[in-house]
Amino acid sequence: MAKNKNNKLSVIDLFSGVGGLSLGFNQTNYKIVAGIDNWQDALDTFSFNHPESETINIDLSTPNKKSILDKLSEEIDIVIGGPPCQGFSISGKRNPNDPRNSLYQSFVEVVDALKPKAFVLENVPNLVSMAKGAIKDNLISDFEKLGFTVTYKILLASDYGVPQNRKRVFFVGLRNGNYFRFPEPTHTDKKVSSFEAISDLPDESLKDGIKNNIQPKSEYQKLMRQKTNSIYNHQLTNHTEKTKSIISLVPDGGNYKDLPEKFKSIRNVNIAWTRFSSNKPSFTIDTGHRHHFHYKYNRVPTVRESARLQSFPDNFRFLGSKTSQYKQVGNAVPPLLAEAVANELRKQI
Repeated sequence: MAKNKNNKLSVIDLFSGVGGLSLGFNQTNYKIVAGIDNWQDALDTFSFNHPESETINIDLSTPNKKSILDKLSEEIDIVIGGPPCQGFSISGKRNPNDPRNSLYQSFVEVVDALKPKAFVLENVPNLVSMAKGAIKDNLISDFEKLGFTVTYKILLASDYGVPQNRKRVFFVGLRNGNYFRFPEPTHTDKKVSSFEAISDLPDESLKDGIKNNIQPKSEYQKLMRQKTNSIYNHQLTNHTEKTKSIISLVPDGGNYKDLPEKFKSIRNVNIAWTRFSSNKPSFTIDTGHRHHFHYKYNRVPTVRESARLQSFPDNFRFLGSKTSQYKQVGNAVPPLLAEAVANELRKQI
């Protein structure tokens, strides 16, 4: 493989999804060589937003993955990615024998094949405690056998300027013998609220590309609109009148506990009928389960509002059906969180 001529650190993103991790690294002047996933919708979005990067559709659990990686045009400095985490998540069955838990082994095999300077693997925080820590210990051991010094930490996205209280665990391995020092939080005292994130987006469906005539109301909104003043992926969900009337009974930051008894059992999950709090970061953006609502309007957030809460800038466009777009956004790593890790990694390599 040829060496990168631009002297940028070259990155390959495994289980890339739409490339939230990649965007964070790209914004920190890394070169994203390729995104690899087996979900074409996500790769279409990845390709649209990372036009200089290659996309490869392949199931990384299959034996032929190494032949694909041999075709990469240049040497890879860093491998990043987030193996599917349903087997680890508290929202799943928490089964340590779930075959999806072994997908990290594919990540290990690719790192072994490419021999990068470093790797970054992110996942749900539950990975650390699953199977009494056995999964975490095996992961660290596998990478140590490849010559990496591995550090891990659970990071809270809102500590790094993301308007969302999303926790993720990051494993970082360095081949230079040093332990990775995780970035210090930048927003512990003044977190970005849901209002600061999405209050400049209107309560109406818009055709893609419509100019945003509402003035930014926060520094965060200015950041998200830095590269475009057009709005994309902002089509409202049509709820029934009954649903809207029930949502209207939930106050800013409230949940099902605020409803009359007759409505509490309509959706039999604890997160049901939950409104964002306008003066706090949102809770974790999911993949479109329709249980979380706008802090003011009687509806679920649009794809664009969800993307804002994930820290995707407005020029990052999501392709595919609306259902697919919600899933793409919810599965992604918040780019601003990825950027904080990428910045620190550059200093330490």
